[in-house]
Amino acid sequence: CENLTPCYRLSKTLQGTLSHVLHFSFSCSHAVCIFYLVLRALDTIEDDMTISLETKVPMLHEFHSYLYQPEWRYTESKEKDKQVLEDFPTISLEFRNLAEVYQDVITDICRKMGVGMAEYLEKKVNSVQDLDKYCHYVAGLVGIGLSRLFSASELEDPIVGQDTELANSMGLFLQKTNIIRDYLQDQLEGREFWPREVWSRYAKKLSDFAKPENADVAVQCLNELITNALHHVPDVLKYLSRLKNQSVFNFCAIPQAMAIATLAACYNNKQVFRGVVKIRKGQAVTVMMDATNVQAVKAIIYQYVEEIYQKIPSTDPSSNKTQQIIATVRTMSLPSSTIVSRNHYSPIYLSCAMLLAALSWQYLSAMSKASEEYIQAGEN
Repeated sequence: CENLTPCYRLSKTLQGTLSHVLHFSFSCSHAVCIFYLVLRALDTIEDDMTISLETKVPMLHEFHSYLYQPEWRYTESKEKDKQVLEDFPTISLEFRNLAEVYQDVITDICRKMGVGMAEYLEKKVNSVQDLDKYCHYVAGLVGIGLSRLFSASELEDPIVGQDTELANSMGLFLQKTNIIRDYLQDQLEGREFWPREVWSRYAKKLSDFAKPENADVAVQCLNELITNALHHVPDVLKYLSRLKNQSVFNFCAIPQAMAIATLAACYNNKQVFRGVVKIRKGQAVTVMMDATNVQAVKAIIYQYVEEIYQKIPSTDPSSNKTQQIIATVRTMSLPSSTIVSRNHYSPIYLSCAMLLAALSWQYLSAMSKASEEYIQAGEN
């Protein structure tokens, strides 16, 4: 343990939480922790603006191969997480000690993510298709990788890992929520992720939405993007309905429930262009404590799509499409007469579940943020 990096020691702590408190199998929790550290190392390379594109692009393309090179390390990074690169031999050794089935998943996701990161170093998000592709690289692949690990560990049925479309939607829903909510923050930091195909119908420049005189068209664009994100909800519900393991369910469901609550808070809300829209802490705690089974999650989603429905302006250009997707979600999430939730779980168990879900949500946000910065660097 003395030779482990601080990041790896932190992951061992998280692994202990996964294994002993949330009852993940040891092999699965170990694989998830290594998966995190490998992607963190890859992300650190992508995020380091001191590395030239001539050096960075080949590194991103080849990073998956470094997992099988015992001595490979990178000592020139200036990033705050540079130690995961400097001590990469420790991480890669632990990776090679994993079962082959876990190694195959991590290597495959690492390879695909590296290629995607390289592609978006200099590419703008112009179309809705670009948005989906970008979100796939920075979040969808994380969902796919985790799903494959859950199935490989036999915590979940094979279909959970095999159905990559549903797993991808889980990541896309979270990532699109972040991109919608973080409009102003991204603008202040010189980043743009709202697709030109959408915002150009409402303004000449994306930055124009922050001007008070453009508040009405800004909200119309916002509502269109939220409507687009809501199309992932049916996939989210189908994915969650397949989960059998309680710990896996909590890990996956709580961030999704938080995301729908966030979209409801953002819908038709001019505050998105003036600051950060956040759900109340008490509201967040309630969502996290209730989202412990599929019927409860359906009820939460039903509640928040109803909230959106009540706010749809009759003059909104996307109103018909918003109403249509809400009708679909309503059909899938009609509340059950009996909802089992937090009453069946101890406060300690739920506290750990909430912490873990928060970490997963924060990780996806951090992963996307690091990827986003280099898109803007490429544009400049």
